[in-house]
Amino acid sequence: MASLGFLQHMLPSILILASLHACMGDATVPSQLNNDVLGLLVFKSDIHDPSSYLASWNEDENSPCSWEYVQCNPATGRVSQLSLEGLGLKGKIGKGLQNLQNLKVLSLSSNNFSGDISPEKLALPPNLEKLNLSHNSLSGLIPTNLFNMSSLKFLDLSENSLSGPLPDNLFDNCFSLRYLSLSGNLLEGPLPSTLPRCSSLNSLNLSNNHFSGNPDFASGIWSLTRLRTLDLSNNAFSGYMSQGISAVHNLKELLLQSNHFSGSLPADIGLCPHLGKIDLSSNMFTDALQDSLQGLNSLTFFSLSDNMFSGDFPQWIGSMSSLKYLDFSNNGFTGSLPPSMSDLRSLNYLSLSNNKLVGTIPTSLAYCNDLSVIRLRGNTFTGSIPEGLFNLGLEEIDFSHMGLTGSIPPGSSRLFESLRMLDLSSNNLKGNIPAEVGLFSNLRYLNLSWNNLQSRMPPELGFFQNLTVLDLRSSALFGSIPEDICDSGSLAILQLDGNSLTGSIPDEIGNCSSLYLMSLSHNNLSGTIPKSISKLNKLKILKLEFNELSGEIPQELGKLENLLAVNISYNRLVGRLPAGSVFQSLDQTALQGNLGICSPLLKGPCTMNVPKPLVLDPTAYNNQMGGHRHHNKSATSTKDQRRTFLSLSAIVAISAASLIVLGVIVISLLNASARRRPAFVETALESMCSSSSRSGSLASGKLILFDSRSSPEWISSPESLLNKASEIGEGVFGTVYKIPLGAQGRVVAIKRLVTSNIIQCLEDFDREVRILGKARHPNLIALKGYYWTPQMQLLVTEFATNGSLQSKLHERPHSSPPLSWANRFKILLGTAKGLAHLHHSYRPPIIHYNIKPSNILLDESYNAKISDFALARLLTKIDRHVVSNRFQSALGYVAPELACQSLRVNEKCDVYGFGVLILEIVTGRRPVEYGEDNVVILNDHVRVLLEQGNALGCIDVSMGYYPEDEVLPVLKLALVCTSQIPSCRPTMAEVVQIMQIIKTPIPQTMEAY
Repeated sequence: MASLGFLQHMLPSILILASLHACMGDATVPSQLNNDVLGLLVFKSDIHDPSSYLASWNEDENSPCSWEYVQCNPATGRVSQLSLEGLGLKGKIGKGLQNLQNLKVLSLSSNNFSGDISPEKLALPPNLEKLNLSHNSLSGLIPTNLFNMSSLKFLDLSENSLSGPLPDNLFDNCFSLRYLSLSGNLLEGPLPSTLPRCSSLNSLNLSNNHFSGNPDFASGIWSLTRLRTLDLSNNAFSGYMSQGISAVHNLKELLLQSNHFSGSLPADIGLCPHLGKIDLSSNMFTDALQDSLQGLNSLTFFSLSDNMFSGDFPQWIGSMSSLKYLDFSNNGFTGSLPPSMSDLRSLNYLSLSNNKLVGTIPTSLAYCNDLSVIRLRGNTFTGSIPEGLFNLGLEEIDFSHMGLTGSIPPGSSRLFESLRMLDLSSNNLKGNIPAEVGLFSNLRYLNLSWNNLQSRMPPELGFFQNLTVLDLRSSALFGSIPEDICDSGSLAILQLDGNSLTGSIPDEIGNCSSLYLMSLSHNNLSGTIPKSISKLNKLKILKLEFNELSGEIPQELGKLENLLAVNISYNRLVGRLPAGSVFQSLDQTALQGNLGICSPLLKGPCTMNVPKPLVLDPTAYNNQMGGHRHHNKSATSTKDQRRTFLSLSAIVAISAASLIVLGVIVISLLNASARRRPAFVETALESMCSSSSRSGSLASGKLILFDSRSSPEWISSPESLLNKASEIGEGVFGTVYKIPLGAQGRVVAIKRLVTSNIIQCLEDFDREVRILGKARHPNLIALKGYYWTPQMQLLVTEFATNGSLQSKLHERPHSSPPLSWANRFKILLGTAKGLAHLHHSYRPPIIHYNIKPSNILLDESYNAKISDFALARLLTKIDRHVVSNRFQSALGYVAPELACQSLRVNEKCDVYGFGVLILEIVTGRRPVEYGEDNVVILNDHVRVLLEQGNALGCIDVSMGYYPEDEVLPVLKLALVCTSQIPSCRPTMAEVVQIMQIIKTPIPQTMEAY
């Protein structure tokens, strides 16, 4: 409003000034200059300038050439360049700039401009050569006629919210274009066939969108022979890379990561002598590497991780002497590493994890003096660790999950200063933990678990100043826990399970002020649980099971408000549980095997570890007074007291029973009353909807799309598109179809609801669907629009290319590979994040009620997308009884309280369903399975196996390799989520936290390393 007032005040002066100059023929200040002034002031009036950067722009000037951020051509005096990067400007760009007829460079990047960029809303000068609108909040489609492509040399629209497909004729006249970036938007569909006409293009960046199809390398991308940078990463491109890349002779960067490219690499890829960076990670490339690759002598960055390459590790790798970054992890390479690895003298990063490499780690790697990160995890290397590697300035060493033997090298002074992460877990290492380990001043992550060290815990562990993770599980350690283990105060994760540690838990453990996971289970620890643990305010997980701890649990532990999980089973503990925190919701598995813990879940005795009270003889004093008469009176009194006690008990019982009966009668009457709603109420509601629909502006029988400026008219008979051939699934609420929309072939999923008799009011339907359409999250299926008539309602959502989790888990053809553990965990974590968003980002929370594999959809990268979350809210608002009845079909997934409508239903229903989903994903089995003679309830089956110590027996072996230290905690989390008591289940936000701890037990301070 302030800018409009300013413009209204300003325009008369501008118009008068322009008229005077036109009448007088003033040669010193041509009238054209006023067009520049007017255009810039109109542009300014449409935006908000919170920091007053444009204060120098005012109507008192005859020329804008002295204004901040404006440059003029000295020959013509016209504005030639406008650069407003990073000024925090807000609002719409508008049409004022079209007056700047001589403008060549326009840069509005890194602001907060919004709105779409259609010609109706935005008008640009005709002869622009450079246009930069990146890092704003622009939305909508990219139109064909917004830019004059014949003059543009530089176009950057990256990091906005532009959506939809690109017009096929967008690049008809792009002969001058040298730089094009559309990255970081929501663009989709195939690449325009006119793109190869941009023959002068040097840099093409289309990364981080939803483009699909095959870029048609042979006749498309490879025909852009002047390309130096090609970035198509993080899209959904697929197909083979055909030969012809050698024609792009000057190509320096080839970035195709995170797509669906397959097949082998083109043989001529090694004929691009200037290539300095290749990233083909996270695709589906196969076969062995081409020998021609060894000709890439300029290559400094080479990543092929997360593909399906096979064959022997290239013995010619040493010829790439310029390499600084090499990542071949998560493939199927075989063979051994060549001694020529020592020729990679510039190598800084080396990751070959999770392949099938054998032999020993070459000692020649110690000649790579610049090496900073080395990851060889999950191969079959044997032999000892080359001591020379511990003389380098390494920051990260990951030699875990292999077959290494020998001892841990002591390390050098250079390593002491540089090392931040050391993971030697799951090997066959022996010997003492070197005392020098305490000198690693910057070490933050130390994992020596699952070895056979047969060593004491060295006191030097307390010297660490920055250590956040200490994992020494199952390493044959003995002796006591050092008292100064937490002297630094930075330790966040302490895992000492499965050793032979003795003595008591040191009281100094309370100094671990940053600790949020402490696991000391399966040792021989004795003594009492220290009260000092109550000082650990950040503690989330406490595991003390299978020790010899005795005494009572300190009541002070009930003050730990952040505690999520506790296990104190199989010790010698007695007495009451702490009154607060998570202790009151622990299940039997977390308590059993103790001497006398007081809990209704345990059948054993309840033992209080306190001295017996002193009891005096109540008759002693009166007996001295001659007491036989009093003795009889006392006996009579006792009987009277007993009679009075019994009478009170009976009264309480009868009263309680009466209240329960009365409550049942009242609830029954209310339910009956609700079912017999008077006809005049139904008629009134129907009349309201009908009259409202007739008077409203909403169009019945029209497709409404939220993300489009104009929704396309629907075909007169929608049933013709929703046919059996396009059907892709059927759920609780209706049938789902895969439908292309419009000429561009944009694919969406359309659900035809089966509840037309419930949804009667178009306005209500429109309002609720639009609210749910705003529920956007990477792990939710986006609701894009709807179609409504009284007879048929359709919901339009995004289409998930990889189908449902149900099809990948239970309906997988034998020719299709099973889900890996990495993908399974990714799906679980994504689902948890999506549910947490629904539960915690909306008031009231959105409850799904129906979490199961068929409602978890997967995109091209196996990211989980929760579907049908909108339907529960939409239908619950209209008829809860219908919704409740429909959910009974989800046998095995439904929380117990959903079957009893008298209980309060909340987000914990979804937590229960998520727990069942975990069990299903980890085991590969359905939640309920019927045999010839029995019925297997998956929840109970897994719980029994866990109690018997045989949890690995229920894990789906088809997924191949899986880390036990991730799978087992996930299974236990599932059992907590499926507790019969809703209050005992964690929230979904807590579930996300726990899963992140399980996946990467490294605090956020370690994420950069």
